Amino acid sequence: MNAIEIRNLSKSFRGMYAVDRLHMTVPVGAIYGFIGENGSGKSTTEKLICGHLVPDEGEIKLFGRDYTDAGVRVRVGALIENAGCFPNSSVYQNLMMQAINLGIEDREKEIDRVLKIVRMEDSAHIKFKSCSLGMKQRIGIAMALLGDPALLILDEPINGLDTDGMRIMREILVDITQKYATTVLISSHILGELEKIATHYGIIRQGKMIVEMSASELENRARVFVSLKTKDMQGAKRALAAKYGNVKEEDDYLRVYDVDDTEEIVGYLMEKGYVVSELKKNKIGLEEYYVELMSSKEAN
Repeated sequence: MNAIEIRNLSKSFRGMYAVDRLHMTVPVGAIYGFIGENGSGKSTTEKLICGHLVPDEGEIKLFGRDYTDAGVRVRVGALIENAGCFPNSSVYQNLMMQAINLGIEDREKEIDRVLKIVRMEDSAHIKFKSCSLGMKQRIGIAMALLGDPALLILDEPINGLDTDGMRIMREILVDITQKYATTVLISSHILGELEKIATHYGIIRQGKMIVEMSASELENRARVFVSLKTKDMQGAKRALAAKYGNVKEEDDYLRVYDVDDTEEIVGYLMEKGYVVSELKKNKIGLEEYYVELMSSKEAN
């Protein structure tokens, strides 16, 4: 069973499609990285899943049931845009008000549970307005986790965070999936951070799903390359291009794409009179894969 199944989903505003015949599949237990440029339809899709917007057409199923089913709606938690907290109330008070709104019975126990998950059990007394951006994002996640949802939808939760804040957020999201069996749909522009935790990806453009894949499929699709330095970079580049074709100069290194035989490259350059001073073998990551994919779509 999949946590989310979307088929032929469309939503327009004033005749312009924000989501255009979208298909999406999110497996149960996944951390699904939802990727796309600004205006690509990510937030609209998330709002449609949460029931904040009504689609023009298409089908949304959550855990095999229609997304409007009351029994499945209670299994969804979301943080879209901001946490909607009262600034002069404490973290605990804000969580208590949300717990009351949700009709949670053992509210104190549930609040203690979510505060522990987001590493804020020692900050419950702090007023919301005094919290850092990272703390506010974690409070929003805590509010979304009230009631122990099976699906958590997060819109750009790591944007604007410092290095430590992003690390804590990564740990929280991994814990949520591994310890609490919660499926996470997360959109983000920070692809390097997303790559560290995501198990699946969906790349959207102009409201259409361009590609869906697992992290292992990304690994298999990612192009290999050899990076190297030599004294005469331009001469070596011309020599390598003549033999291997696809050679680029990036970040003060020559990149030879689609080749992983380092000994062959070093031997070839030595024959041509170039001594290699630095050498390493790599694969392109999610960010470079995304840029290449978008560039190829623009070319088409």
